[in-house]
Amino acid sequence: MSRTPQEVFADHSNRLGTGDLELISQNYTEDAVFLTPEGTLRGREGARRGFSALLADLPDADWQLIPQFAGDVLFLQWSATTDTHEVTDGVDTFVFRDGLISAQTVHYTLTPRTTRTA
Repeated sequence: MSRTPQEVFADHSNRLGTGDLELISQNYTEDAVFLTPEGTLRGREGARRGFSALLADLPDADWQLIPQFAGDVLFLQWSATTDTHEVTDGVDTFVFRDGLISAQTVHYTLTPRTTRTA
């Protein structure tokens, strides 16, 4: 039985937390499309490359996710904070097919984190 988009996304979120690119990429179809402002990545290898860049930008991040599902589509607003950087405007779109992610768009602005002094 195929997983629902909500089940796939919950699993995807757990896998993202491991940082294991191979494990993360297994939630994508063989012909997945991963669209970023820098270009289009394809297949599971494209997902691995895309997440390699994201995790390099945001190592050990504290993630805040706001998902909105509509059938087989997910609109995700997110933010993330590390010791040195933050993202406050993360937006992704996911399309699900046969219990996997078949397409994803990714956009975020990485900014240095400002440290507040008392």
